[in-house]
This record gives sequence, C-alpha cells and structure tokens, in this order.
Amino acid sequence: MPNKAHRIYQSMMDKDYCSQWLGTELVFLEEGHCVLKMTVRKEMLNGFGTLHGGMAFSLADSALAFAVNSYGRVSPLINGSMNYSKAAKEGDELIAEAKVISLQHKKADIDVNITKVGDEEPFYFFRGTVYRTSKEHLG
Repeated sequence: MPNKAHRIYQSMMDKDYCSQWLGTELVFLEEGHCVLKMTVRKEMLNGFGTLHGGMAFSLADSALAFAVNSYGRVSPLINGSMNYSKAAKEGDELIAEAKVISLQHKKADIDVNITKVGDEEPFYFFRGTVYRTSKEHLG
C-alpha cells in the first residue's frame, strides 16, 4: 500500500492538469522531498528555440507542491523566484529536485534545482514559500 506522501501525490496529480500536460514523471517522493522528470517538447519552446521560462517555472512549482504538500496540509505557493543559468532545448530530459529547507507552523520554504540528465550543473534554481493552511489532504 502506498504511503501517505504517495497517496497525497496521486490525489493532487489526478486533478493537476498542468503537471499532466508537462508530462512530469515521479522519480522519488518522501515527506518534504520530491524529484520529477520531464522531457522538453517542441510546444514548450520560446522564440529562441529554448525552453520557455514559464515552463521551467511550472516544473519547479509542481515539484515544490508535491514535496511540501506531502506533510499532509494543503500548502499553496505565496512567493516564488527563479534564476535561469542555462537554457534547455527540445529533447532535453530535465530533473527537478525539490527539498523543504524550512518548515514552520504556517509557512515553509522550499528549494528546487532543475538539472539536465547527464549534467549536474543546475539549469534553473527556484526558491519558493508556501502558506500552510489548516486544511488536511485526504481528510
């Protein structure tokens, strides 16, 4: 039987049409830590032939959401910023690794590094803050 983090992931993913459209695949999940994989597709590119910044932000936001919501409380993003250090191209397989770095009663901070498979240097770095509501997942 799947653990609580996996049950929450599945209940979120069932209605997360953006993450579904991105084609994210779950690689690893435990409380406070999520790794997703995504392949860059043609319709994700900007006018320069590289991954649109909004797509990279969306991938990071998805990994963050699954990591922090795994604790069981509904926790929407209230602030997020991204640094873009390298540009991904069509066909690149990206790994987004989200880790909760600070967990408090009403807020949490999460870091997300996005790398290309085979290249450990981050392409994108995201830091986000969520508001931890009192509403429970699966409750």
